[in-house]
Amino acid sequence: MNEVIDVIRQAKSESTDIRPVDKIMNVIRQTESEFTEIRQKIHANPELGFEETSTSELVAHKLKSWGYEVHRGLAKTGVVGTLKVGEGSKRLGIRADMDALPIVEKSGKSWSSCVEGKFHGCGHDGHTTMLLCAAKYLAQTRQFSGTLNLIFQPAEELLYGGKVMLDDGLFEQFPCDAIFAMHNMPGLKEGEFYFKQGAFMASSDTIHIEISGVGAHGAMPEKGVDATLVACHIGVALQSIVSRNVSPFEQAVVTVGCIQSGEAPNVVNGSALLKLSVRALNKDVRQMMLKRISEIATAQAQSFGATAVINHINGSPVLINDQKATEFAVQVAHDLVGKDKVHANAQPLMGSEDFAFMLEANPNGSYMLLGNGDTPGYCNVHNPGYDFNDRIIVSGASYWAALTEAYLK
Repeated sequence: MNEVIDVIRQAKSESTDIRPVDKIMNVIRQTESEFTEIRQKIHANPELGFEETSTSELVAHKLKSWGYEVHRGLAKTGVVGTLKVGEGSKRLGIRADMDALPIVEKSGKSWSSCVEGKFHGCGHDGHTTMLLCAAKYLAQTRQFSGTLNLIFQPAEELLYGGKVMLDDGLFEQFPCDAIFAMHNMPGLKEGEFYFKQGAFMASSDTIHIEISGVGAHGAMPEKGVDATLVACHIGVALQSIVSRNVSPFEQAVVTVGCIQSGEAPNVVNGSALLKLSVRALNKDVRQMMLKRISEIATAQAQSFGATAVINHINGSPVLINDQKATEFAVQVAHDLVGKDKVHANAQPLMGSEDFAFMLEANPNGSYMLLGNGDTPGYCNVHNPGYDFNDRIIVSGASYWAALTEAYLK
């Protein structure tokens, strides 16, 4: 701690031409190696959703050692660290996700996953580390007045860990006047920030359609009702939703990712299962698509003499960024890295993010992207070769520190 205080004093004694946000980055840069080591430790020991016991233990231990009041148990493995400074009445929430993916890593890095079949393939190890890095700085400098709630969330990859935290009373126990979150993004310029007002990430719904027909011998198909054939017709018919029911000015996706039916070539199967992923950037379009999926699947099955049962497995809403909160977030980035490294009208993504549940419950907030780098040969998230870029830890942590000091003046 004394080393950090010495750096702060040195920054204060430098030329008055140095902006306060520059001083933030100068101080945080002194801890870069410390938090790079933490990130790589988390990466080497990945844990899936609701299983993040070691990760949450590490987070809780660090927060406690820096003076945060730590609460554990929301959504099983969630951690919330609270720091109140001064007499300010405003309350800020910043969220980071902690979980890994069920993927075999092939990055070749010396800190690769030590757990077979589990891998931080989306950078949540980096998100956790950036918020921890900012947490240490903010606890030691305390250049704000108000209440800071740092939310470390499990099970984002399952797209409902955030909802479980809410159901467990997140905002009742830790009220927030504004909430923010960030995700790294390969393919975007390293250390640059990307924002979008309004709909920024798509809703996501997982649908299972169970087809029931009548089994028969493959040589006598007239004796049965072929559920495999019905599933194929339903899969094709579902593609008409985006092309004929959704306006060309809207963005939507219906993906039939899996059709399961039988094993033998000489059998007319009596059952089949389709698994769908459905995405939209407009909540009304989302509801219309879910309705049409049910109508089309039911009608197609009936036309063949079969039946269809539609099961909505899970779903997350459209992620919608508040205008004023996003404008504020953009200004913080301008002050931190300069306008040339800030993109205020980024392209919306059809990927999904369960921070949308938190923004739905508390609309005064914004979700942003931090460029992970766009050098040739980069790997995207959810790719076995992906690895978080440790060079952006300082950028992300400095941003959270600057945002906190600006919001909780």
